[in-house]
Amino acid sequence: MNRPSFSIVKTPRLTEKSTALTENQNAYTFEVARDANKVEIRQAIEDIFKVKVKTVRTANVMGKWRRRGTSFGRTPDWKKAIVTLKEGSKIDVM
Repeated sequence: MNRPSFSIVKTPRLTEKSTALTENQNAYTFEVARDANKVEIRQAIEDIFKVKVKTVRTANVMGKWRRRGTSFGRTPDWKKAIVTLKEGSKIDVM
């Protein structure tokens, strides 16, 4: 399956936990396509940012129940990828 890298990697996730991972372990967190596998994610990150990827960890994040007035709804489910880079590689997310 050969699809564009920007359709696999949607957006970086900037949270306190992901910032700590970046500083301590050289790992970056991204929201990715739900049907993307680790090989596709690795190739997309290397293609977009021109870095060398060491490992890729993924997790499916379930949407949360939210309430607005008397009605209930859910936020969408999404897939998270934590990408660890090799020594000397760095991504400027900001």
